[in-house]
Amino acid sequence: MSDERGTPARIVVTRRFAPALMDRFATAGAWVNLDDEPLTAAEIAVTAADHAADALVVTATDRVDAALIAALPPSVRAIATYSVGHDHLDLDAARARGIAVLTTPDVLSDAVSEMAVLCLLGAARRAHEGARLIYEGRWRGWSPTLLLGRDVTGGRLGVFGMGRIGRAVARRLARGFDMEVHYFNRSRLAPELEDGASYCDSAADLLAVSDFLVLAAPATPETARFLNADSIARLPPDAVVVNVARGGLVDDEALIAALRTGRVAAAGLDVFDGEPALHPGYLDLPNVFLQPHQGSATVGTRVRMGELLLDSVEAVLAGREVGNRVA
Repeated sequence: MSDERGTPARIVVTRRFAPALMDRFATAGAWVNLDDEPLTAAEIAVTAADHAADALVVTATDRVDAALIAALPPSVRAIATYSVGHDHLDLDAARARGIAVLTTPDVLSDAVSEMAVLCLLGAARRAHEGARLIYEGRWRGWSPTLLLGRDVTGGRLGVFGMGRIGRAVARRLARGFDMEVHYFNRSRLAPELEDGASYCDSAADLLAVSDFLVLAAPATPETARFLNADSIARLPPDAVVVNVARGGLVDDEALIAALRTGRVAAAGLDVFDGEPALHPGYLDLPNVFLQPHQGSATVGTRVRMGELLLDSVEAVLAGREVGNRVA
């Protein structure tokens, strides 16, 4: 991999990736943190300087704030994040230094939407409780009243954030489970993108029809703590909540209280505020199906994410435009 000057590009990668992808990084001559422990901001800056890095490949667990960007050597011209979200990056600081910021849209939409379906089914059908019965040796056989869950097929689905992932979730649940899809977005989609879903004029309208609510919006100041006590009160009784977006969209105290009282029947969560130190209140709730932020965790998806980043870093360093640049 070379830049527009024809010299080999120097890339620093903050975490170890899937073996199939590591071969590609090795071919590109990248330095990779093989210890697979997150680097501190100071360690990222020092490593970038030591290697005179042209580009950094970071992950969603790396907080690249204004202070870190200011500490990077002048050689850095691109920061590529191994995620579709970029709330961990200070885009304004990057722009001010003329550093391109790249993400991984599209390639993980299918995998994350599959995780949303898993979380919805796991919550609605009480999968956590059922698994505990078996693993703890407490199952005493079939019973007409054992672990009665929610009917998913034909239910009303509300999608908060109808971007690529939200649309992929809606498509799977509408076609696979005949769900009636409603959505709220910053703006209404074109009819061909709605694919039969009904647009809600406000978030309040969406909540009112969401027997199953899937959070798929980006983390922004406007979406922070979207699911709070007030919004939970607008949901239908016995609603099921799913979050595959970012933990900051949920007020944990409010959701935990609603799960304890039964105001919310169940929740399926793949992301958490402050992860991996999730709110301990979730851990003793039987009606929560938890996953460790693995929405994009398939071999094929993770390889495609890395390949997209390498291709786009190469293009940016060569002076070409790319579609996955956000700053």
